[in-house]
Amino acid sequence: MIEIQNVRKSFGSLEVLKGIDLTVQKGEVLTVIGGSGSGKSTLLTCINGLEPIDSGRILLDGTEVHAKGTDLNKLRRKVGIVFQQWNAFPHLTVLENVMLAPRKVLGLPKAEAEAIAVKQLTHVGLGDKLKVYPSRLSGGQQQRMAIARALAMSPDYMLFDEVTSALDPQLVGEVLDTLRLLAQEGMTMICVTHEMKFAREVSDRVAFFHKGVMAEIAPPAELFGAPRTPELQTFLSATH
Repeated sequence: MIEIQNVRKSFGSLEVLKGIDLTVQKGEVLTVIGGSGSGKSTLLTCINGLEPIDSGRILLDGTEVHAKGTDLNKLRRKVGIVFQQWNAFPHLTVLENVMLAPRKVLGLPKAEAEAIAVKQLTHVGLGDKLKVYPSRLSGGQQQRMAIARALAMSPDYMLFDEVTSALDPQLVGEVLDTLRLLAQEGMTMICVTHEMKFAREVSDRVAFFHKGVMAEIAPPAELFGAPRTPELQTFLSATH
């Protein structure tokens, strides 16, 4: 599981995480909602060690992410992260893009890496796009390729940072369907999203961040049905 204990993080004089406490159980889907600058995306980059924290602890299956002796590269293999921008290698085909990390990072032989890549691309509905270059894909397909690339490392956890925010509305659904599929298969996921419908339907719990504080956390029916804080009430009325 993922344990976040009193985590604080500042950029210069701006404190973006103000003592976050949160535990995500194996197989749980947690969605994180909140306004811009509330600390949601920063939390994800701290969980997989891309950003250092100022104080507190983050533990992945009992291993402290930011401890001095921690092998971050090894730990990151357990945690896939997909951002809103899908940085594919344009000179490689879709298949080659997804094979790259299993070959370079895990050291798998080519045939095995290819089998994994084909499986994950098929999994996200891109089995017919293996030989295509990323520029030939729609935005939704590129984002699904990024998800397949993360899954090819066989992570225990997946972090999604606003993966639909750069997409045209008609392409959002296909990416959310992929996340729904992963949730149904029991993948442990933390999804930062502004898609309230997805948060309602797929999450086990929803966390609302406001100005660096986790203001509320509850099952979706409770959080959306009976928001306790004025900040969440205001946020939800603005998103309807």
